Amino acid sequence: MDPVLGLPGFAWGQFLCFDVERGGHWMARRKSLAAQLLQVYQERQKAKAAEAKRAEAELARQARATEREAAARAKEDARMEREAAQAWSRAQKGKQARQSADARRAEQIVRDLEKRDAARAKELEQKRRIEGRERAAAERRAKQEALEDMRREASERTAEVEERLSVLASVLRLRPGGLRQLRLEAQRAFSEGNLEEFAVGVEKALGSVGYPQGLGGPRRVAFAPESRELVVEVELPGQAVVPAVAQYQFKASAPPAVVPQPRKEGETKALYRDLVARLALRAIDEAFAVTPPALVDQIAFNGKVRAKDRATGKTIEPCLVSVRVSREGFADLVLDEPELDPVASLHHLDAIVSQHPYDLQPVRPVVSFDLSRYKIAPERDVVAGLDSRPDLVSMDPTDFEHLIRRLFEKIGLKSWVTQASRDDGIDAVAVNEEPLIGGLCIIQAKRTKNVVSAETVRAVAGLVVDKGASKGIVVTTAWFGKASWDFAPRNRVELIDGRHLKSLLLEHLGIDALIGLPKLPPNWQARDLS
Repeated sequence: MDPVLGLPGFAWGQFLCFDVERGGHWMARRKSLAAQLLQVYQERQKAKAAEAKRAEAELARQARATEREAAARAKEDARMEREAAQAWSRAQKGKQARQSADARRAEQIVRDLEKRDAARAKELEQKRRIEGRERAAAERRAKQEALEDMRREASERTAEVEERLSVLASVLRLRPGGLRQLRLEAQRAFSEGNLEEFAVGVEKALGSVGYPQGLGGPRRVAFAPESRELVVEVELPGQAVVPAVAQYQFKASAPPAVVPQPRKEGETKALYRDLVARLALRAIDEAFAVTPPALVDQIAFNGKVRAKDRATGKTIEPCLVSVRVSREGFADLVLDEPELDPVASLHHLDAIVSQHPYDLQPVRPVVSFDLSRYKIAPERDVVAGLDSRPDLVSMDPTDFEHLIRRLFEKIGLKSWVTQASRDDGIDAVAVNEEPLIGGLCIIQAKRTKNVVSAETVRAVAGLVVDKGASKGIVVTTAWFGKASWDFAPRNRVELIDGRHLKSLLLEHLGIDALIGLPKLPPNWQARDLS
């Protein structure tokens, strides 16, 4: 395309070639061509201007269309915006309405919850107040009941103390009856010739007698038929048997409590002294009741207490009351008399009674040993069968022992001869009834022609210690050596040789005895043998 004429390139080339080929005519036509070209150019410019105008019109139309479209779109957008705004406004209003409704509902729910919580709190508070009042009332009732229980406990425990004191006071007056059958059984055992069974029977009979709880201690019994004496040893209750509390009082002061009121020490000791006396009199009365009068004429009684020595912690058995009483003398007491003073009754019987039994102050018993440790042999009257001048050395050993027993009885001792078997080397035991200087004596009788060895004297001294005796006595038809005479006084052993025995028999039994020794002992005279 020619940029000036606006003709295509081939046409221009053809025009030039045409003019060349026509040889010179080109210049003439050059003006015509230029005019044509100008015309063409003008036309083209017009066309171009028209085209441009059309284009501008089209552009204007398009612009107007675009503007209209834009306006329409803007209007639509505005409408949509308005609608969106209205929708949003409505949504906001709806949201606000919903929120407001929700808020109102929430507020209503909150108010309802608050009301319900308030009602519930009020109900709980009322319930708490009711429960508090009920609890307070229950606590008051429980406290009142506890106080009443304490008052009742104080009253009941005081009643128990008074009842216990009543039992202690009536232990002598409320003695059981029906002991005759027990007496018959004991008498039957004696009639069969079994002295050991008789003592055992009496002991069982006394043990079968019912006592209030804590008052009936063990009974031990031994029988000496030659003196018609029954030895009874009773274990008395300890001091704790007397209530140390006088009464129980209710103290309402905080904190409330049941308070024991201690009994006065003097009153407690007096009650225990009275109880010991009552138990002693009852035991003696029962011993007489279960034994036939033809067999038992008197009773030697020891009342002991088993306790702990506070100084050493060892077990001790102090004797608190000891008495020897005949059946006739005991019958003078009216035990059922309510005004009877048991302590005075014991003194009336010349009993040895501890001045301070509550403190376990012991007394020396009239029988200071346990007869159950010895076998008691029947009495034999050997004196009646003796010749006018019997030879002590030639006597039967058993007769000699019984002769020694009779001698000591005549002197003033209560004596028993033990059986030959299992006597621990003891031929006899004797008791001096003097309260201050008396006691158990271990007797060894040696009928021999030879000197009594020092070992025999030492053995008797050992028995004195082992048996708890006050002294030992060795009696012989012969003599003792110097070692024995030196040893005996230092060890509570008394020696009676043949010549001393001969003089004692003559003085107390009127027996002028002979001593048939084969030789004269040292420092003896001939008259000592004949």
